[in-house]
Amino acid sequence: MNSNETIRHEIRIALLIDADNSPAAKIEVVLAELAKVGVVNIRRAYGNWKKAELKGWEAALHPYAIRPIQQFDYTKGKNATDMSLCIDALHLLYTERPDAFAIVSSDSDFTPLVLHLKERGAKVFGFGASKTPSPFVDACSQFLDLEKIGQEAAVESANGQSDANAKPVVPTRVPPAKLRQDTRLVSLLRNAVEAAKGDDGWALLSLVRNQISNQASFDPRNYGYATFSKLVSATELFEMAGEGTPRVSIRDARKERADKSA
Repeated sequence: MNSNETIRHEIRIALLIDADNSPAAKIEVVLAELAKVGVVNIRRAYGNWKKAELKGWEAALHPYAIRPIQQFDYTKGKNATDMSLCIDALHLLYTERPDAFAIVSSDSDFTPLVLHLKERGAKVFGFGASKTPSPFVDACSQFLDLEKIGQEAAVESANGQSDANAKPVVPTRVPPAKLRQDTRLVSLLRNAVEAAKGDDGWALLSLVRNQISNQASFDPRNYGYATFSKLVSATELFEMAGEGTPRVSIRDARKERADKSA
């Protein structure tokens, strides 16, 4: 190998699944998302495998090389899966030292674990349902709503006539008016544009996106938009230039109005 050749570090990810609290039908989408970031070389699913509710996960174990971790319920009506997953996560953190963790669950009890993993320098990708409590969502480096991701593939499948009885699936997008009422989203966007803008008030969209990623768990697909630029455009709060090029720029529409009135 050429001594001047740069060796690309492959990000190692540990995937830990709360099978008692997650849908098996989304595992392919989860793995596809993580494959964009690195290699998932640790794959474990936790639950009481004696329960009929986990049959769906049983069918996914071998095809996706997921190792099942058995955890019996110590008390009727309450599972011990959370504690088992947390113990394993900490053990992996200090032994195998993966670069990132992916936690599939809709349970906010994992929030302290996520915060600790991030404090030790690991990124944490969260996957859960729309009902997932905000403390867990906000703690993750990035969180994806399992009810939103994969919708475009579902649309293609439903409209591709592979199933004559299939009905078109319409991705659920948050409408512009509701986006503008989301004070947290609007604040994130405007503050990021303010931090990334040049003297002319314009900011590269890529820099705005990076600024937000460094501040909070954020993904445009959680709002029903495939890309960040589509989400920004939908808010109707920003002027955009250079669309269709690698150097898309945006600025606060209030700046445009101020320029016109000056």
